[in-house]
Amino acid sequence: MAEQVRKRRAGCSTITSKHQVTIPAAAFAAAGLCVGESLRGTAVGPGQVLLTRESDPIADTAGIFDGVYPPDAVEALRDEWD
Repeated sequence: MAEQVRKRRAGCSTITSKHQVTIPAAAFAAAGLCVGESLRGTAVGPGQVLLTRESDPIADTAGIFDGVYPPDAVEALRDEWD
């Protein structure tokens, strides 16, 4: 006897017993998400959850002062301490 396949509406997911949800591929791609990224879930109303990419403050600000000081500026300051 053939196994019956349940049909789902495109773009819909089911919440599992572990409260997990699969993000539909089209929504995942349109949001520019990548595998392994952290998302923050926020309830915005009955039946609505907003998923927002978590930012990394270190990665966001690393290197913003490149070129502000000459390459040997730190060494020159250290030489002043001697």
